[in-house]
Amino acid sequence: MQHVYHIDDDVFRQADGPQGRGVAGQSNVYTILALLPVEADGRLRYRIKSKEENFERVVTEETLSRLN
Repeated sequence: MQHVYHIDDDVFRQADGPQGRGVAGQSNVYTILALLPVEADGRLRYRIKSKEENFERVVTEETLSRLN
C-alpha cells in the first residue's frame, strides 16, 4: 500500500465529536508532517498538525481528504 498524501500537503480532516458528530468551531485544515508505517490493521497513518494547535495528531488515511 502507498500513502495518497505526502509531507507538506495540506489536507482536510474529518473531525469526529462524541458519537461521530462533527465538532463546531474547530479548524479541520492540517499539514502532513510524516508518513507512518502501515500498522497491523493494514491502515495507513499520518502525523499531522494544524497551525492553530500546539500539538500533533496521528490519524488514519480514511479521515483525510484533499482541499478543493
